[in-house]
Amino acid sequence: MRNEQHNGAIKSAKNVVDIDLAYICRHLEQEFGAMAGKRLLITGGAGFLGHYLVQSLLHWNRIQPERAITLTVYDSFIRGVPEWLKRCSTESTLNVVKHDIRDPLPDNMGDYQYLIHAASIASPTYYRKFPIETMDANVNGLRSLLDYCLCQKENGKPVGGFLFFSTSEIYGDPAPESIPTPETYRGNVSCTGPRACYDESKRYGETLCVNFAERYQLPIRIARPFNNYGPGLKITDGRALPDFVRDVLAGRDIVLLSDGAPTRTFCYVADAVVGYYKILTGGKNGEAYNIGVETPEISIRELADRVTSLASGLLGYKGKVVHKVSSDKDYLVDNPNRRCPVIKKARTDLGYDPSISLETGLTHSLIWYRENREAEES
Repeated sequence: MRNEQHNGAIKSAKNVVDIDLAYICRHLEQEFGAMAGKRLLITGGAGFLGHYLVQSLLHWNRIQPERAITLTVYDSFIRGVPEWLKRCSTESTLNVVKHDIRDPLPDNMGDYQYLIHAASIASPTYYRKFPIETMDANVNGLRSLLDYCLCQKENGKPVGGFLFFSTSEIYGDPAPESIPTPETYRGNVSCTGPRACYDESKRYGETLCVNFAERYQLPIRIARPFNNYGPGLKITDGRALPDFVRDVLAGRDIVLLSDGAPTRTFCYVADAVVGYYKILTGGKNGEAYNIGVETPEISIRELADRVTSLASGLLGYKGKVVHKVSSDKDYLVDNPNRRCPVIKKARTDLGYDPSISLETGLTHSLIWYRENREAEES
């Protein structure tokens, strides 16, 4: 993977965010230009991916005011309004609405030309605690938005693009010959296991999207994220990287609740957001796209080691990696052994070209977490 220079003199979380937003807008000039003067709705916009989905568009509006995009964010704010969104609340092109996507859509929601459905619990720690809520957002909430798109078309106000956030988890634990995994792989997924509420509701959500796209000729597209990380991912999220950083900032040893052998490729969020907007504006109707990176594929143990090494230089960290056993008997049930995408389709169809190295992404993340070490539970 080409490594675009992305560091500069980084001293603070603000430096990190400013660099990332400039990077995203530089790589989305065509896509944001196509959305100029239009209205975009993002559900779940206060979440991890919303952090840069929202702020990158607002950054575009500030540097290209003559081609501004009007943005509305729906979120239940069940954990409060995040500080970054509060800071954005004065932006004239942003409208923030408290709305739980599991409820019927507001009667006065207005007309949108683009929609992104990102309202879903994505952390295994939390979707296992709230399985029904997770399914309702991924199925019922999605259906409401698809019905809205159909209604808009029937009223002569067709949408230009709809993006559903699915997941790489729809592949389950692929057979060795299907790794790296292309979009054509059909999956090896339990429908009753502890992860099924998330995996299967996303799979059904994809089926809804494909059938609405085909029957009603709607511009509905699907993203399958592969292990995104970076600014905006709460330190309390429960996934591997924020857990490691939480230990680092507390001055504790990094705790692995497994042997650390499963492998993943990790995609920095700035690269991922570029991919998502490319799908929204240019993806093929009714089709899914893997968004991630193909290399390096590393073990969770190696990720912990890399965090330890970088934190030593950046933060003066003195800890080490230790192994313990989780008290949760289902902790590793249905956990995939490998997760690595084929992204040829996104490269070919969309011009998706992730370029931020793992070292750069982890460095940015550590600097950002240093100033964002407190967060409500996800």
